[in-house]
Amino acid sequence: MAPRGWSCWRWAARPRARLLPGAAFPFGFRQLLSTLELAPHICVVGSGPAGFYTAQHLLKHHPRAQVDIYEKQLVPFGLVRFGVAPDHPEVKNVINTFTQTAHSTRCSFKGNVTVGRDVSVSELQEAYHAVVLSYGAEDHRTLGIPGEELPGVISARDFVGWYNGLPENRKLAPNLNCDTALILGQGNVALDVARILLTPTELLEELREMINLPGSRPLLDPADFSGLEELIKEAPRPRKRLLELLMQTALKPPKAKEADKRAENPRAWGLRFLRSPQEVLPSPDGSRVAGIRLAVMRLEGSGQNAQAVPTGTVEDVPCGLVLSSVGYKSRPIDPRVPFDPKLGIIPNSEGRVLGVPGLYCSGWVKRGPTGVIATTMNDSFLTGEALLQDLEKGVLPLSPKLGYSIIEPLLKNRGVQPVSFEDWEKLDAQEVAQGQAAGKPREKLVDPQQMLHIIKQ
Repeated sequence: MAPRGWSCWRWAARPRARLLPGAAFPFGFRQLLSTLELAPHICVVGSGPAGFYTAQHLLKHHPRAQVDIYEKQLVPFGLVRFGVAPDHPEVKNVINTFTQTAHSTRCSFKGNVTVGRDVSVSELQEAYHAVVLSYGAEDHRTLGIPGEELPGVISARDFVGWYNGLPENRKLAPNLNCDTALILGQGNVALDVARILLTPTELLEELREMINLPGSRPLLDPADFSGLEELIKEAPRPRKRLLELLMQTALKPPKAKEADKRAENPRAWGLRFLRSPQEVLPSPDGSRVAGIRLAVMRLEGSGQNAQAVPTGTVEDVPCGLVLSSVGYKSRPIDPRVPFDPKLGIIPNSEGRVLGVPGLYCSGWVKRGPTGVIATTMNDSFLTGEALLQDLEKGVLPLSPKLGYSIIEPLLKNRGVQPVSFEDWEKLDAQEVAQGQAAGKPREKLVDPQQMLHIIKQ
């Protein structure tokens, strides 16, 4: 069986010497030959995992596709660079795969271009045969409680961006001198944030790591875990292992030597369940956060039907820093692109944007901010496959389109300076060199003006 996408190019692949003069063919047949020789120009918006995996699938399964990847940051890789905790470098290894994709002669990276501001989606659709929106979830869900605007209340997304060198968060300046930091949420991001706060900078090493963190001790209420042995037997294996670890830590008293050692540790962390934030409490002068009021909840029902309901009791917890980790959400990118504000996604069917032929989406903006990088990879491949099917079936007519050749003068007239992948590699080399001088893998550049200056050198 011929590889995908090859059969539709067979006529163009035959030696031209065997073709009769053009005048000998009916007009429609000559037009077909001309169309078959056209390469589809595809634009991907966003250079995180969703964008690169979509581009990878298109390039791999269509021998003539030309893919341009647009990114609002000056640097590529999205959450792999700005979201993965610095003590999990192995997760960042996918950058090597993305770099191979970027080095393809049929792929081009256009950084420092904000779609929806510097160029509209409509303009991209005029220039490209297909546009794929893969810009992720760039915002955070708010708590919707009084006091949320106080200094010292920060979204976990911004905090992660700050310690990962995201330029827009470089001036965040969180207060790390307080005795207590309270994190609302217990997902992966919340655990990352807690681990980073607790870990000595010389030993930055998920939940299993936190239990064994040097200089830290876990504070878990045994009552929260009693009676779970039978309930977790049918749980999926990863969740079962997680709960078993928590139960062992909470219910099994440490030996005397270990207990004494833990008591000496200056830092502590704990998980509190069945608590719902009601209000952020201000300091006496109202200048910043001093605590948070939590409603104590209880479960009604069992299994999938269990619901947390208020008990009528509240609990005030003093703290100097509140990090909200209750989820990410996508933003609408362009008024002409359909968007569901409640779900925070672009309405779509298998990646095809509803009501807009030639427009596609992949990743979190397609399905919501769930899953890990492998989930995004499979999701992006499915979107890429849908696009290829539409090309194969003629749903996307291959009329002559010039791609970036049309967009480039528009950006120039608007004072936008696009950054190429070669420019990024120059910045990358600078970061590595600065890091080696400081005895670490890299020192991230966070000032866009400094980055542009390095590129121009």
